[in-house]
Amino acid sequence: MGNRRKSREFALQLLYAREVTGWKTDEILSLFWEDRPASTDTRSYTEQIVSGVTEHLGSIDLLVEANSRNWKISRMSYVDRNILRIAVYEFLYEDSPPVVIINEAIEIAKRYGDGESGQFVNGVLDAIRKSLQKENVPE
Repeated sequence: MGNRRKSREFALQLLYAREVTGWKTDEILSLFWEDRPASTDTRSYTEQIVSGVTEHLGSIDLLVEANSRNWKISRMSYVDRNILRIAVYEFLYEDSPPVVIINEAIEIAKRYGDGESGQFVNGVLDAIRKSLQKENVPE
């Protein structure tokens, strides 16, 4: 498994823990790294994702809700919504190709979500990808 995949999985676990416990990110981070060996690159990218998602949470959630038919972010499972948040953060602020981001998100959803998570995440992210392409098309 590559460093980026591991970082995304760690970010999912951290965001999940933050949401479930209500603890501050720095409190969770200090405990999280105590029993998880990770390279400097993996730790760095994990913390970059968590920080970016946290910083842009409002706009990320609006984009997710706008592109998920009949789903409010609050009704989505913790796992699904945080996978979506990570992917949207990467769409907007990182340089990975959208296809790679979507494929990674689907694989993580299959591993950590329920039986329908992969399809759900794929559908929402594809809609977001298309909406972002339309916004970036010069007239």
